[in-house]
Amino acid sequence: MKTIRRLIYVEALKAVAFVTLGFLSLFFFFDFVDELQSIGKPESLAYGPAQALIYVTLLIPSHLYELLPITVLIGCIFVMARLAQSSEYTILRTSGLGPWRALRTLLLLGVGFVFLTFAIGDYIAPASERTGQLLKSRYQGSYSLVGNTGAWLKEKRENVSYAVNVLSIARDGSLKNARIFEFDANGYVRKQLVASSARIFDDHWQLSDVELQDYETRSSADKARIVTTKVPQLDWPTTLTSEMVSVALLRPDRMGTLDLFDYIRHLEANGQTAQRYEIQFWRKVFYPLSCLVMVVLALPFAYLHFRQAGITTYVFGGVMIGISFFLLNNVFGYLGNLSNWSPWLTAAAPGLIYSVMSLAAFSWLVLRR
Repeated sequence: MKTIRRLIYVEALKAVAFVTLGFLSLFFFFDFVDELQSIGKPESLAYGPAQALIYVTLLIPSHLYELLPITVLIGCIFVMARLAQSSEYTILRTSGLGPWRALRTLLLLGVGFVFLTFAIGDYIAPASERTGQLLKSRYQGSYSLVGNTGAWLKEKRENVSYAVNVLSIARDGSLKNARIFEFDANGYVRKQLVASSARIFDDHWQLSDVELQDYETRSSADKARIVTTKVPQLDWPTTLTSEMVSVALLRPDRMGTLDLFDYIRHLEANGQTAQRYEIQFWRKVFYPLSCLVMVVLALPFAYLHFRQAGITTYVFGGVMIGISFFLLNNVFGYLGNLSNWSPWLTAAAPGLIYSVMSLAAFSWLVLRR
């Protein structure tokens, strides 16, 4: 069995690597063409072709995370269909490779892809995405991906609540034009801090060029006033981390699972809705497991009998199945957010649907035929 497993694993790994390389090359080309419009602009003359190539290269881990289940399916379908076409799989069956043993063999391969997908999506892709965005902002000035108003965050400590507005991230990674509104227990604005820049540390933000406005408006109308004070530097204690600011400025699917979980807890503690981020959290949990579903979907192709026909049709079918899974995964995410479905069920539904399909195909083509 070691020889049989080695044969299947080597062929599957080579096929998956080849398909993955093809898809990544295609995405790399499209991303670079899309970045060409940002080269040579007056406000970003330092952003040239070399910087665009580096930025596009740093996007590869994110594409790899999204593509791995699809490429695993296509690569395994190609290997299983080719073994069936050349009658090699028939020889393997006569050598003792029964349906359940073949399923266990492919599931073990799928477990390896599960760990690879999780590692890329949780560690490599977020760091690469963040580095790429900071690199782009270094040469283009600054960036904000949430509109002209920037990102808004909320924090509550005892009877005092804070609303924090961050417009963009500067070239050196600091926050630009940070505004902090302080509210009392009754919801009235008590103070406002306006800083030209801010740096995030573990337990505080270091604000520079700060304008502090104290609103003394709760007394009589003739005594109401706003006291403005300017200080060169101020440390503002907070639990808002750089990851929380990043997810507010960028896409939540670019965060690690634990960072996303901490951000959900932060939103819930401050009375903010976390439905969108809860769905993304459970998608991060279930998405790597889809590699197991894909290898089970590929196994029935080894039991198809065709000698003259090519395997192009079956590989094309695998491409369509993979694309449909990717689309269904996104559609369920949007529907779950709009319809307020259970987050874990919304994230798990595409995998469950395709698991039923794969088990049905396995039972019909492998066990009954």
